[in-house]
Amino acid sequence: MLMMQGFYTGPLDVNCYVVYDDQTKNGFMVDPGGVSKTLTSFIETQHIKIKMIFLTHGHGDHIGGAREYREKYQAPIYAHKEEGIVLGSAMYNSSAMMFGYPVELQADVYVTDGQEIPFEGHTIKILHTPGHSPGGICILIEKWLFCGDTLFAGSVGRTDFPLCSTKDLFDGIRNKLFTLDPDTMAFPGHGPSTTIGFEKEHNPFF
Repeated sequence: MLMMQGFYTGPLDVNCYVVYDDQTKNGFMVDPGGVSKTLTSFIETQHIKIKMIFLTHGHGDHIGGAREYREKYQAPIYAHKEEGIVLGSAMYNSSAMMFGYPVELQADVYVTDGQEIPFEGHTIKILHTPGHSPGGICILIEKWLFCGDTLFAGSVGRTDFPLCSTKDLFDGIRNKLFTLDPDTMAFPGHGPSTTIGFEKEHNPFF
């Protein structure tokens, strides 16, 4: 059975999620915004073996702990191929402003829209949802959607940063997220979880 636990990480309390199989203890991490003692302790006390680190996008608040956790767990970082420019530039990812020092890195694996990645008898599906950033992705496994800063409970991601696009953001939400099963749980990068059905009916931006 798949299990999931969320943690606040980094200076902006980004939601980092750990998904793992309760039998094999193999797992993956989504958006480690910083190194967290609580997060690290959970992984170690539950004996979880982190196999992959997914970045929904490359802004500094979402990648602050990625390099450290990659080294600690020898787990490759996955990101969309269009996000390399943001990951690799402190100017575009605003990391120096957030941390007081630049955070620049590259992913080990660059994914594409619709790509499917097997995981413990399940399928991780990549949904490219640009707008908040050019390579923004949502990560779908079963009825769990990790949507980064694309969609929030009652809101949507900002589009006033460099390389943003309001049109792309709204197109992605309408055409890729709102077409999912309404019961799909959406776990955003900030704030509480919600469901696709609730946001489709009640999100004030739509």
